[in-house]
Amino acid sequence: MEQTTTEIVHHLLLLVLLVLGAGILSGRIAAWLRLPDVVLFIAAGMLLGSGLHWISETSGSLTNQLILAVGSALILFDGGRNIRWHGLKQVGLTITLLSIVGVLVTAGIAGFAAKLAFGLDWTTALLIGAVISSTDPATIIPVFRQVKVRTRLRETVESESAFNDATGSILTFSLLAVLTGGGTLDIGHISWDFIKTAVGGLAVGAVVSAVLAYLAAHPKWGFFRDYASLTMLFVAIGSYVLGEAFHVSGLMATFTAGVVWGNASQFGLSMEEKQEEMGHVADHAAVIMRMFIFVLLGSQVNFALLREYLWPALAVVLTLVFIARPLAVYASALPDVRTRWSSRELLFMCWVRETGVIPAALSGMIVATGIAGADRLSAVVFMAIVFTILVQASTTAWLARRLGLEEKPSAS
Repeated sequence: MEQTTTEIVHHLLLLVLLVLGAGILSGRIAAWLRLPDVVLFIAAGMLLGSGLHWISETSGSLTNQLILAVGSALILFDGGRNIRWHGLKQVGLTITLLSIVGVLVTAGIAGFAAKLAFGLDWTTALLIGAVISSTDPATIIPVFRQVKVRTRLRETVESESAFNDATGSILTFSLLAVLTGGGTLDIGHISWDFIKTAVGGLAVGAVVSAVLAYLAAHPKWGFFRDYASLTMLFVAIGSYVLGEAFHVSGLMATFTAGVVWGNASQFGLSMEEKQEEMGHVADHAAVIMRMFIFVLLGSQVNFALLREYLWPALAVVLTLVFIARPLAVYASALPDVRTRWSSRELLFMCWVRETGVIPAALSGMIVATGIAGADRLSAVVFMAIVFTILVQASTTAWLARRLGLEEKPSAS
């Protein structure tokens, strides 16, 4: 029976109350346990979804897709806003290599593991590797809001998570086109798509943010100065929407917009008097969206599918974490001799590679096509989300302390 408008409104209000209630309680427990809040958010979602069946929002629903789009845009923008331009230039080569070479190495090794574990054909196995090859900014950026590490390390891992989305997504859709009979694996075409998507995303984010930062901060033409915080939110979401409309990376666009906005003072556009207000608005928006994204993501984990493919899926994820990621990091960071990464910094980067929203969204799209092997792909993605968030994210702070990489607060 079709729901009435009143029933839909009541359903959405109940969902909001459940997520906010679970998020507030989980956040307090996370602070007490000294864990990243996303770990407790996803655990709460598992309890409310598979456990109590109080949340049953599917990954393909309009509500879930809206939350993913808005939440990812705001979280990514906030991550970019806190990155300094001079620091980004220092680690630019490592980020570029991690976003291209790192993704290809990860996809190849994880795909090989999927072929051995499930007995799949090469294209389907590489598709699984491609889906889980990129790190997830919506997961990593919130972790580094609570785990304080050396600035250049944080900026590298956060920037990588934003930029490698383009590589992973393009590789995924190219392999999917082969499987559905709509194309061939053309390296030249894939390379051109990557350049177009990545550069396009950079351009869209930079232009949107520069124009609106000018209108919010210019001494003479700053018509939006009194609405700087609202303009900031408009830039974050608008960059994503415009990027997607132009068929480039919306996530890269909103991250770039955040970098430009956060470094506007270097272009003579000072918003110093609005910094505290904008900081509060961005922090609260990011916390709310983290709650919604990860509580809903936890509620959608398919434990029946995980039980059915437990051991092969776990084998692929362990290969991803302990073999593919270290090789990707060393292959990308060692050539950057100017940055001079220490062995401890490299080890830390090897461990920080959470999987979350973006692979889950790609998995949902692929399952909808009905291709053979989609169930095994879903099992691997769910296993990667559960393992990397519950195990890796929860131990990030401990590892940073053990390796002596914590950023000490400046003396007042």
